[in-house]
Amino acid sequence: MKTALINRQKRRINLPAIRRLTAKLAAALEAVGPEIVWQEVALLLTDDVGITQYNREFFGKDSPTDVISFRGDPIPGEEGDTGDLIVNVECAVREGLQHDGINAELALYIAHGFNHLSGADDDTPARRAAMRRTELHWLAELQPEIKNLIRS
Repeated sequence: MKTALINRQKRRINLPAIRRLTAKLAAALEAVGPEIVWQEVALLLTDDVGITQYNREFFGKDSPTDVISFRGDPIPGEEGDTGDLIVNVECAVREGLQHDGINAELALYIAHGFNHLSGADDDTPARRAAMRRTELHWLAELQPEIKNLIRS
């Protein structure tokens, strides 16, 4: 699977570390459903303003959120599904200060987006808890990639 990274936010981030994390989470996604062939997943890093535009356009919500994911059908003439993850770095910084740190929060958002691409849903407390267990399992194995995603 190919992964693409688009940075449309102003924080100083460690793009090589995010690419490594994304590649390893993409491998975890492929392991969840080996019957699905993935062509490409694009990761867009944005801020509150940027993600609010997508949240408004696709969900009718005029507010920022942490992550939005979309799964697409195969491109005509090509094999494999596509996915888009829109991740709010500004939210990760704000929330990370209150949780396990900004790098862990950003990694969690990216893992959460990949988990949604696998077909997981968080529309009930039980499903939300199951998703979180999966994401924390994936991230537990990727600690070296998580340490320096956002630069001070």
